[in-house]
Amino acid sequence: MAALQDAEAKASTLFDEVVGRGLIVPGVTERDLSDQVRDLASELFGIRRFWHKRIVRSGPNTVHPYRENPPDLTLAADDIVFLDFGPIFDEWEADFGRTYVLGDDPARHRLAADLPRLWEEGRRHFQERPNITGEKLYHHVLGLIAEAGWEHPETHAGHLVGEFPHERIDGEERGSYITAGNSAPLRRVSPSGKMCHWILEIHIVDPGRGFGGFHEQLLDI
Repeated sequence: MAALQDAEAKASTLFDEVVGRGLIVPGVTERDLSDQVRDLASELFGIRRFWHKRIVRSGPNTVHPYRENPPDLTLAADDIVFLDFGPIFDEWEADFGRTYVLGDDPARHRLAADLPRLWEEGRRHFQERPNITGEKLYHHVLGLIAEAGWEHPETHAGHLVGEFPHERIDGEERGSYITAGNSAPLRRVSPSGKMCHWILEIHIVDPGRGFGGFHEQLLDI
Protein backbone atom coordinates (compact mmCIF):
# COMPACT_ATOMS: atom_id res chain seq x y z
CA MET A 1 0.00 0.00 0.00
CA ALA A 2 2.76 2.45 0.91
CA ALA A 3 4.55 1.69 -2.36
CA LEU A 4 1.42 2.50 -4.38
CA GLN A 5 0.92 5.72 -2.45
CA ASP A 6 4.53 6.70 -3.09
CA ALA A 7 4.20 5.93 -6.80
CA GLU A 8 1.10 8.11 -7.05
CA ALA A 9 2.75 10.96 -5.11
CA LYS A 10 5.66 10.90 -7.55
CA ALA A 11 3.29 10.86 -10.52
CA SER A 12 1.49 13.90 -9.07
CA THR A 13 4.84 15.67 -8.66
CA LEU A 14 5.68 14.85 -12.27
CA PHE A 15 2.44 16.45 -13.49
CA ASP A 16 3.02 19.50 -11.29
CA GLU A 17 6.44 19.90 -12.88
CA VAL A 18 4.94 19.63 -16.36
CA VAL A 19 2.73 22.60 -15.53
CA GLY A 20 5.43 24.47 -13.61
CA ARG A 21 7.88 24.24 -16.48
CA GLY A 22 5.29 25.52 -18.94
CA LEU A 23 5.29 22.46 -21.19
CA ILE A 24 1.58 22.61 -22.03
CA VAL A 25 1.53 25.46 -24.52
CA PRO A 26 -0.07 26.25 -27.89
CA GLY A 27 2.00 25.11 -30.83
CA VAL A 28 3.42 21.92 -29.34
CA THR A 29 2.25 18.62 -30.80
CA GLU A 30 0.75 15.88 -28.66
CA ARG A 31 3.65 13.60 -29.55
CA ASP A 32 6.28 16.19 -28.67
CA LEU A 33 4.57 16.94 -25.36
CA SER A 34 4.42 13.22 -24.58
CA ASP A 35 8.15 12.94 -25.25
CA GLN A 36 8.84 15.95 -23.03
CA VAL A 37 6.88 14.36 -20.18
CA ARG A 38 8.77 11.09 -20.72
CA ASP A 39 12.11 12.89 -20.56
CA LEU A 40 11.05 14.82 -17.47
CA ALA A 41 10.07 11.58 -15.74
CA SER A 42 13.55 10.27 -16.48
CA GLU A 43 15.18 13.46 -15.22
CA LEU A 44 13.20 13.62 -11.97
CA PHE A 45 12.84 9.95 -11.04
CA GLY A 46 14.94 7.87 -13.43
CA ILE A 47 11.78 6.43 -14.99
CA ARG A 48 12.48 4.25 -18.02
CA ARG A 49 9.23 2.30 -18.34
CA PHE A 50 5.51 3.00 -18.51
CA TRP A 51 3.09 0.11 -18.10
CA HIS A 52 0.61 1.46 -20.66
CA LYS A 53 0.93 3.70 -23.69
CA ARG A 54 1.63 7.36 -22.95
CA ILE A 55 -1.40 9.50 -23.77
CA VAL A 56 -1.55 13.20 -24.55
CA ARG A 57 -4.80 14.22 -26.23
CA SER A 58 -6.08 17.65 -27.18
CA GLY A 59 -9.14 19.15 -28.84
CA PRO A 60 -11.18 16.61 -30.80
CA ASN A 61 -8.83 13.80 -29.74
CA THR A 62 -10.09 14.14 -26.15
CA VAL A 63 -13.37 12.44 -27.05
CA HIS A 64 -11.67 9.17 -28.07
CA PRO A 65 -11.54 6.22 -25.65
CA TYR A 66 -8.21 4.79 -24.52
CA ARG A 67 -8.08 1.96 -27.05
CA GLU A 68 -8.12 4.28 -30.05
CA ASN A 69 -5.06 5.95 -31.55
CA PRO A 70 -6.17 9.21 -33.17
CA PRO A 71 -3.78 11.24 -35.36
CA ASP A 72 -1.25 13.57 -33.74
CA LEU A 73 -2.60 17.10 -33.19
CA THR A 74 -1.02 20.45 -32.36
CA LEU A 75 -2.28 22.20 -29.23
CA ALA A 76 -4.28 25.33 -30.06
CA ALA A 77 -4.53 28.65 -28.22
CA ASP A 78 -8.07 27.90 -27.00
CA ASP A 79 -7.82 24.20 -26.26
CA ILE A 80 -8.37 21.42 -23.73
CA VAL A 81 -5.71 18.77 -23.11
CA PHE A 82 -5.45 15.67 -20.96
CA LEU A 83 -2.47 13.58 -19.93
CA ASP A 84 -2.71 9.90 -18.97
CA PHE A 85 0.57 8.29 -17.90
CA GLY A 86 1.42 5.01 -16.16
CA PRO A 87 5.01 5.31 -14.93
CA ILE A 88 6.60 2.39 -13.08
CA PHE A 89 8.39 3.35 -9.85
CA ASP A 90 10.52 0.55 -8.38
CA GLU A 91 8.26 -2.06 -10.02
CA TRP A 92 5.07 -0.38 -8.71
CA GLU A 93 2.55 1.07 -11.12
CA ALA A 94 1.15 4.55 -10.97
CA ASP A 95 -1.74 5.61 -13.17
CA PHE A 96 -2.49 9.30 -13.18
CA GLY A 97 -4.63 11.50 -15.40
CA ARG A 98 -5.33 15.22 -15.39
CA THR A 99 -6.97 17.78 -17.70
CA TYR A 100 -5.78 21.30 -18.53
CA VAL A 101 -7.47 24.18 -20.34
CA LEU A 102 -5.72 26.73 -22.55
CA GLY A 103 -7.69 29.92 -23.05
CA ASP A 104 -10.88 31.21 -21.48
CA ASP A 105 -13.67 29.11 -23.03
CA PRO A 106 -16.24 28.67 -20.22
CA ALA A 107 -17.56 25.32 -21.49
CA ARG A 108 -14.07 23.78 -21.43
CA HIS A 109 -13.39 25.21 -18.00
CA ARG A 110 -16.70 23.86 -16.69
CA LEU A 111 -15.90 20.38 -17.96
CA ALA A 112 -12.41 20.49 -16.46
CA ALA A 113 -13.83 21.63 -13.11
CA ASP A 114 -16.42 18.83 -13.10
CA LEU A 115 -13.81 16.11 -13.44
CA PRO A 116 -12.34 16.14 -9.90
CA ARG A 117 -15.79 16.72 -8.42
CA LEU A 118 -17.22 13.66 -10.18
CA TRP A 119 -14.17 11.63 -9.20
CA GLU A 120 -14.60 12.56 -5.53
CA GLU A 121 -18.31 11.71 -5.65
CA GLY A 122 -17.46 8.32 -7.13
CA ARG A 123 -14.91 7.65 -4.41
CA ARG A 124 -17.33 8.74 -1.69
CA HIS A 125 -19.89 6.24 -3.00
CA PHE A 126 -17.21 3.52 -2.92
CA GLN A 127 -16.10 4.42 0.62
CA GLU A 128 -19.63 4.28 1.99
CA ARG A 129 -20.32 0.77 0.62
CA PRO A 130 -17.84 -1.87 1.86
CA ASN A 131 -19.18 -4.63 -0.41
CA ILE A 132 -19.72 -2.65 -3.60
CA THR A 133 -19.03 -4.52 -6.82
CA GLY A 134 -17.29 -3.24 -9.91
CA GLU A 135 -20.56 -3.24 -11.81
CA LYS A 136 -22.44 -1.23 -9.19
CA LEU A 137 -19.74 1.43 -8.93
CA TYR A 138 -19.57 1.65 -12.73
CA HIS A 139 -23.30 2.30 -13.06
CA HIS A 140 -23.19 4.84 -10.26
CA VAL A 141 -20.39 6.73 -12.02
CA LEU A 142 -22.36 6.69 -15.27
CA GLY A 143 -25.29 8.22 -13.42
CA LEU A 144 -23.12 10.99 -11.97
CA ILE A 145 -21.74 11.81 -15.41
CA ALA A 146 -25.20 11.91 -17.01
CA GLU A 147 -26.57 14.07 -14.20
CA ALA A 148 -23.77 16.58 -14.82
CA GLY A 149 -24.75 16.78 -18.49
CA TRP A 150 -21.81 14.92 -20.03
CA GLU A 151 -21.33 11.61 -21.81
CA HIS A 152 -18.97 8.72 -21.10
CA PRO A 153 -17.08 7.24 -24.10
CA GLU A 154 -15.47 4.30 -22.28
CA THR A 155 -16.68 0.78 -21.43
CA HIS A 156 -15.27 0.96 -17.89
CA ALA A 157 -14.46 3.45 -15.13
CA GLY A 158 -11.22 2.02 -13.80
CA HIS A 159 -9.09 -1.06 -13.27
CA LEU A 160 -6.70 -2.99 -11.06
CA VAL A 161 -3.29 -1.53 -10.26
CA GLY A 162 -0.34 -2.83 -8.26
CA GLU A 163 3.02 -4.46 -8.74
CA PHE A 164 4.11 -4.54 -12.36
CA PRO A 165 2.53 -6.28 -14.16
CA HIS A 166 -0.73 -6.18 -12.22
CA GLU A 167 -2.53 -9.49 -12.30
CA ARG A 168 -5.91 -10.34 -13.69
CA ILE A 169 -8.24 -11.96 -11.22
CA ASP A 170 -8.72 -15.63 -12.11
CA GLY A 171 -7.64 -14.77 -15.66
CA GLU A 172 -10.98 -13.01 -16.22
CA GLU A 173 -10.49 -9.64 -17.86
CA ARG A 174 -13.89 -8.25 -16.87
CA GLY A 175 -13.10 -8.89 -13.22
CA SER A 176 -10.09 -6.61 -13.52
CA TYR A 177 -12.21 -3.56 -14.41
CA ILE A 178 -14.83 -1.33 -12.85
CA THR A 179 -17.38 -2.21 -15.50
CA ALA A 180 -20.66 -3.92 -16.30
CA GLY A 181 -20.50 -7.64 -15.62
CA ASN A 182 -17.98 -7.44 -12.79
CA SER A 183 -20.17 -8.78 -9.98
CA ALA A 184 -17.27 -9.35 -7.57
CA PRO A 185 -16.68 -7.03 -4.62
CA LEU A 186 -13.88 -4.55 -5.34
CA ARG A 187 -12.51 -5.10 -1.83
CA ARG A 188 -11.16 -8.60 -2.14
CA VAL A 189 -8.00 -10.66 -2.08
CA SER A 190 -6.36 -11.78 -5.32
CA PRO A 191 -5.50 -15.44 -6.04
CA SER A 192 -1.92 -14.67 -4.94
CA GLY A 193 -3.17 -13.50 -1.55
CA LYS A 194 -2.73 -9.76 -2.07
CA MET A 195 -5.35 -7.11 -1.54
CA CYS A 196 -6.78 -5.74 -4.77
CA HIS A 197 -6.23 -2.03 -5.35
CA TRP A 198 -8.07 0.05 -7.90
CA ILE A 199 -7.79 3.10 -10.13
CA LEU A 200 -10.96 5.16 -10.64
CA GLU A 201 -11.19 6.88 -14.05
CA ILE A 202 -13.57 9.65 -15.06
CA HIS A 203 -13.64 10.33 -18.82
CA ILE A 204 -16.35 12.77 -19.86
CA VAL A 205 -17.12 14.33 -23.23
CA ASP A 206 -19.33 16.93 -24.86
CA PRO A 207 -19.87 15.28 -28.27
CA GLY A 208 -21.76 18.28 -29.61
CA ARG A 209 -18.83 20.62 -29.05
CA GLY A 210 -16.26 17.90 -29.77
CA PHE A 211 -14.11 17.90 -26.65
CA GLY A 212 -13.69 16.02 -23.40
CA GLY A 213 -11.48 15.49 -20.37
CA PHE A 214 -10.03 12.81 -18.14
CA HIS A 215 -9.17 12.38 -14.44
CA GLU A 216 -7.81 9.29 -12.69
CA GLN A 217 -5.92 8.17 -9.60
CA LEU A 218 -5.99 5.59 -6.81
CA LEU A 219 -9.49 4.85 -5.56
CA ASP A 220 -9.07 2.81 -2.41
CA ILE A 221 -5.88 4.07 -0.72
